[in-house]
Amino acid sequence: MSGGLPGRVAAAYTARFGGRPSHWIRAPGRVNLIGEHTDYNQGFVLPMAITRAVWVAFGPGRSDRLVLRSLDFEAEVDLPLDEDSHGEPAWAEYARGIAWAMRRAGLPVVGWQGVAAGDIPMGAGLSSSAAFELAAARAFALAADIPWDPIAMARLAQAAEHEWVGVHCGIMDQLVCACGQAGHALLLDCRSLELRALPLPSGAAVAVLDTGTRRGLVDSVYNERRLQCEAAAAFFGRPALRDVGVAELQSAGSALDPVLQRRARHVISENERTQQAGGALARGDAAEFGRLMDASHASLAHDYEVSSEALDRMVEAARRHPGCYGARMTGAGFGGCAVALVDAAAEDFTVRVAQDFRRVTGLTPSIFITQATDGVAGMPVEAEAAN
Repeated sequence: MSGGLPGRVAAAYTARFGGRPSHWIRAPGRVNLIGEHTDYNQGFVLPMAITRAVWVAFGPGRSDRLVLRSLDFEAEVDLPLDEDSHGEPAWAEYARGIAWAMRRAGLPVVGWQGVAAGDIPMGAGLSSSAAFELAAARAFALAADIPWDPIAMARLAQAAEHEWVGVHCGIMDQLVCACGQAGHALLLDCRSLELRALPLPSGAAVAVLDTGTRRGLVDSVYNERRLQCEAAAAFFGRPALRDVGVAELQSAGSALDPVLQRRARHVISENERTQQAGGALARGDAAEFGRLMDASHASLAHDYEVSSEALDRMVEAARRHPGCYGARMTGAGFGGCAVALVDAAAEDFTVRVAQDFRRVTGLTPSIFITQATDGVAGMPVEAEAAN
């Protein structure tokens, strides 16, 4: 771990605390390949963990305190772990929340000292916050010698974000960060939390296309969409739109408000597309998977109305490349990233698409190729040094 981001984190740990850390933590970000705005409708999503990650170098410290330096924010916190109190800076609230959630669950909370940094773009819809939460949870578990249960810890991290940080997120981000599998996407049933690992097609890779734009007023629109989905489900007398079929939606006709009809049509059709995409991965059918991605973007743009000019132009630029199977916006929308399935042999994809997007929009994007990676992991420094 002597080079790159891990090397920088290790050097910062030594400079701040002296000596070497006892453990490394790597917690990946995630990208959702298909299944957007379906999670809070108790539907299906198909994300994967990515190569971009949060790294933490940590070692034992005072048992009642967390001392953590963030290289990304150029700041340090020294937090008492026996107090349920909020405070600044905002980024540290995620670590405070994890300690609070673990303590509430009856788990021992033991302090540690560490340095953290990541290369997941913030605010781009790639789950940098969930990665930081799971990195903190993995460190707390190692410090207290708690057996690691990825699904249980993902639930704790979600509870921390809901009840401590105050963001009402779905479970997808934390679960994929905790349970990712190298080379595989995860088909997740957001009602049962059943996971099915599906291999990415042979010879294909995933491109993450950051438009460089951020989401602005997405929170108010996100809440509006949730309420619209709840109203549509109530119209049909169902607990969630996951329980409504295409034929039932069509039979409602003009009795259902036209806006609610469009919102419901997206969610219902997106659930179908996501399950079909799982079948395409099981067959290794990259072309079919790409077709479903294209259809997903059209539905998000027109029925759910959460795309943006920059996202539409990025998707179009990706599709113009001959090595692209399909592309769509990913995340909440209104900015951030698109995702594409591409031929791994298309070595000029990132350069050509970036040039095309810049020519059309005048914006400078950030595009990178990623493979599916394992979920959060901790490793003793001594074991790493021996390899």
